Amino acid sequence: MNKILKLVRQFSIALGILLIWRGLWYALDYVDKIFFNGNSFFTVVGGIIIGILILYLPDGDLKELGKL
Repeated sequence: MNKILKLVRQFSIALGILLIWRGLWYALDYVDKIFFNGNSFFTVVGGIIIGILILYLPDGDLKELGKL
């Protein structure tokens, strides 16, 4: 029974992450439409910069990118 509960927990965590990602994706599409007339350049560049900062700030390196 423990394995089933662990699998359900892992699946629900993955599903939660995917739903958050999907919501953010649509929110940024909305920002593109409202503020940039559908041009996604600024949100793409901003997303890359913010993503790199999120990976860099906790431990001062980008070793997480090496795991890809």
